[in-house]
Amino acid sequence: MSALLPPPHGPHAAGDAKKTDLAGRNTPFCGAGDHHHPKKPRGGPSAAKLALASFLFVGALFALDAYLAGAGADRPLRHQYQHYLGRGGGGSSRAESESESKSASPSWLSVPSPTNFTEDLLARWLTPGGSRCRDARTANISVPLLDGAELSAAEIHEFRFWALDDAGARRCLGGDFFEIDLAGEAWKSRPPVVDRGDGSYTFRLQVAPRFAADNKFRLTIVLLFRSFEGLKFSSARFSYHTELRRIPLLFRPGNASLPALETCRAADFRRDVWSGRWTRLARNDNCEDVDDAGRYRCLEPDHPCEAPWCEGPLGALESNGWVYSAHCSFKLFTADAAWRCLDGKWLFFWGDSNHVDTIRNLLAFVLGVEDTSAVTRRFDAVFTNPSGEPGTVRITSIYNGHWNMSMNYLGLHSLRHRGFRQLVRSYFMGGDRVPDAVVLNSGLHDGCYWSSFRAYVQATEFAAQFWSGVMAKVRSRGLAAPRVFYRTTVATGGYARDLAFNPNKMELFNGVLVERLRQHGVLTGGVIDNFDMTFPWHYDNRCNDGVHYGRAPAKLVWRDGKIGHQYFVDLMLGHVLLNAICNG
Repeated sequence: MSALLPPPHGPHAAGDAKKTDLAGRNTPFCGAGDHHHPKKPRGGPSAAKLALASFLFVGALFALDAYLAGAGADRPLRHQYQHYLGRGGGGSSRAESESESKSASPSWLSVPSPTNFTEDLLARWLTPGGSRCRDARTANISVPLLDGAELSAAEIHEFRFWALDDAGARRCLGGDFFEIDLAGEAWKSRPPVVDRGDGSYTFRLQVAPRFAADNKFRLTIVLLFRSFEGLKFSSARFSYHTELRRIPLLFRPGNASLPALETCRAADFRRDVWSGRWTRLARNDNCEDVDDAGRYRCLEPDHPCEAPWCEGPLGALESNGWVYSAHCSFKLFTADAAWRCLDGKWLFFWGDSNHVDTIRNLLAFVLGVEDTSAVTRRFDAVFTNPSGEPGTVRITSIYNGHWNMSMNYLGLHSLRHRGFRQLVRSYFMGGDRVPDAVVLNSGLHDGCYWSSFRAYVQATEFAAQFWSGVMAKVRSRGLAAPRVFYRTTVATGGYARDLAFNPNKMELFNGVLVERLRQHGVLTGGVIDNFDMTFPWHYDNRCNDGVHYGRAPAKLVWRDGKIGHQYFVDLMLGHVLLNAICNG
């Protein structure tokens, strides 16, 4: 990411100064400015002449500003002018700058894997105050003038905005959690946000040309928590939860093109953080309600994917055309292909109740297993291909929300129970066979248990050492250790956005645990970023019950008062897991 320097005029508001609350009311907002009053020199011009000269000068400045900030100016000159005014990039983009200076081809937006994640987070969280710009609370933001902007598709556009206090002055400390959504009729993504630690934040936008034509987009910015308050034990009473902007955007297709996405392979799961998008490749406008079985079957099951966004039967997702892709695209498995991959394998899951949903949906929607009654919080079972063709798969699932599987809200602390540790180890210590693939997850229950962030950090170290020890024992017995994946915790949705397992906390908890597992050499398979997959759908409860995205289909009134439940987000995760397990 390119470094953006702070404006030269101090921490006062610049750019857009309009706040939109949740009810859609627009409130004018004025930032403070520095005013200098030079003394009138002796023998100088009269007051009338000075007034006239000032009037003409101000008029010229307004005209120059309108020209340089608008589309009529030469692009490099406009960028230089907006950077001088401190408009946080004001429409400049890293991709545009590179293409102008080097004629570089556009590339897909990505997020580099963080280094020293936990250490840096603790340092920022514990940064002392002592001045107004550090101690003030964020109440608004100053963003570039984006209303109605038309941006080039394919290119990466980077913008900077500032947090403002109640008086409109810029803050000089980070820690705020902004939810940013870029959405259109056929596009949903979470633009990556970088907290620069000085009260400013950058985000990046990119839309593929295929989805730019005839599509209107909106950029929504929500301030969910301030000053790391999402990490609080009782976070609900600290939630700010205010929509600050809803900005219409247009992307012009242009002549640029992005490299074609390739189907994910083993190396593609080495990235700790993904930056994907949901795209809509088909749509049945007559499909609005679920059927009597609670299914949302809008497209034919064999409706094909469109390259390069996915491969296989798009209709199998039951999403009415939506599919997820990231730095690579995913194969959607038919039952035959899935059974060929899994035949003879042993899969081991250790995590929260979302694992139960994913396993059940994988069996029912992909593998065609009708009887999934064995899929409970804790089970070990062998499933057979119901078509009569060859195929068996053993699946073990150990719930980690509590060492007692009927209870909740211990999370990683469940490993402090000796009996629970022995139970987990037993699947790796007996006989001459160990699981082929392990999928780990933790998070939601941890959000409710740990009253101190530093205590959670210590818990991740204990967990990482435990799993490292398990794999070391496997290798010491002369066996090949399984490939181990970490599936990041979901972005909790709707009402749960304010609670103890809010998205702010879960994103940071994910980063800490992934880093610890990496440091101890546990993640031999890689990361599956379910947080990024679920985030575009977490703003309400249409696709989740708050903490699950894959509840079994049922024709029941859901949390939003409507019939049915969109389970396709978790079903997409099931196919992503198959890509990780089968495409190695």
